[in-house]
Amino acid sequence: MITFTRLKWASFAHSFVYACLLTCWAVPGWHTGEMVFGFAHGIGWIAMCILCLTALRRGVIPLYLAVCVALVGAVGPFVGSAAFLHEQRATVRDEWPSTRPSR
Repeated sequence: MITFTRLKWASFAHSFVYACLLTCWAVPGWHTGEMVFGFAHGIGWIAMCILCLTALRRGVIPLYLAVCVALVGAVGPFVGSAAFLHEQRATVRDEWPSTRPSR
């Protein structure tokens, strides 16, 4: 079952793998780490694309969030994680009547 919360945590995990890949790339001699985290990032990005497109079709996430994860996530999955946080905060803000401006 695809839920917003599960996708959010999957995006955080993908961002963590990408951060590990960048760390391995920055430190000379960690070629095994580069390979392992590179494959994990690539497979993770493909999985996130499939999951987000499915979630978009089911109405779990909005279009801009799917675009952030699927298109920008290949080179910067941190954008997708930030978009999940933004959407979660916007949803909570819309649910609280006290935060809306009075008319």
